[in-house]
Amino acid sequence: MLFSVPDSVRDLRDAVHAFMTTRVEPAEAVLNAGGKESDAMFDELRAQAKSEGLWALGHPEEIGGGGLPFLDYVYINEVQGRSEWGQLVLGTYTLQDSIMLNKYASPRWRDAYLAPMVAGELSPSFAMTEPDVAGSDPTGLRTTAVLDGDHWVINGRKWFTTGAAKAAYTTVMCRTEGPEAPAHKAFSMIIVPTDTPGYRILRETPVLGINGGHYEVDYDNVRVPAENLLGPRGDGFVIAQDRLGPGRIFHSMRWLGQAQRAFELMCARLDARSAFGEPLAAKQLMQQHVFDSYAEIQAARLLTLQAAEAIDAGSQARVEIATIKVIGARMVHNVIDRAIQVHGAAGLTDDLPLSRMYRHAREARLYDGPDEVHIQSTAKRILRQMRG
Repeated sequence: MLFSVPDSVRDLRDAVHAFMTTRVEPAEAVLNAGGKESDAMFDELRAQAKSEGLWALGHPEEIGGGGLPFLDYVYINEVQGRSEWGQLVLGTYTLQDSIMLNKYASPRWRDAYLAPMVAGELSPSFAMTEPDVAGSDPTGLRTTAVLDGDHWVINGRKWFTTGAAKAAYTTVMCRTEGPEAPAHKAFSMIIVPTDTPGYRILRETPVLGINGGHYEVDYDNVRVPAENLLGPRGDGFVIAQDRLGPGRIFHSMRWLGQAQRAFELMCARLDARSAFGEPLAAKQLMQQHVFDSYAEIQAARLLTLQAAEAIDAGSQARVEIATIKVIGARMVHNVIDRAIQVHGAAGLTDDLPLSRMYRHAREARLYDGPDEVHIQSTAKRILRQMRG
């Protein structure tokens, strides 16, 4: 495993880094504002990414992507993650869903959705969590799907279905088996086109004051063909793990980019701002922020590379992935928090990206499983391994 960027991916990484720092980051104010100008800017950036060979680099080659191995993709996704818009304008936002669809969908849905999704012509969405059920224990999910002839009839309510308003379809996790089935074999995933009668968006749910496209959706006798089942019946948790496992390391990669950007802003501020007759960089407590941030970023980066290497070698890497999910989420939160502290009042404003980055960083300790669940399950696995 190489801690430095390998020569084989260095030029591509440099190109993505330049794209992010010279085009995406300067456009964030417009992109965040929404509206026609934002849409036009978004479309233009995506067109530029495609024309420059920077589009969908992490998607498998057989479905139209760049086909980068996990370990190589870490270096790309790290710089792509400098902005929340990076994965959207570079065509990797759909990576988890394209992998899942490619592996488990029927030929009909692979033909209908896969190529357009990788090309950025349509968007997917995913529905698992529910407002009245502990997300840490998905065996309690209440949304049901009952087979009626050759159709599934779905009833329930989901929330945090990201991108539902613009999505062509939602993959819904629901109970398809009776109470006699083991909890982890009682759920399935079903594809629901968003124009299906009974699929109703109730509201967009702001997260820490940001309208990030997270929706609460009601399923009222939604009928879809039996062939919309994704993978084998009762394998919902298996498929979810296949989706969420890589997703957690994708997050960790992007968090490195966010943290590095915050670190750069912090160091520049320390050199530029003076107080009590000397630069802030001369203050020992400020130097502590630099040291702690550098150490945490580098430690998280090494753990991320280790997890990616394990996945490339064919391992499920559950210990490695869960560890970096927890450590990475803490790291990005801590580094951004220190950068805000160094910037003082300016760090709290929208004059800088730090305020928005900080709110997203706080989400990281909850989505794709709260830290507490990952800590407990990982410790149990390690203890089993130590007992032999």
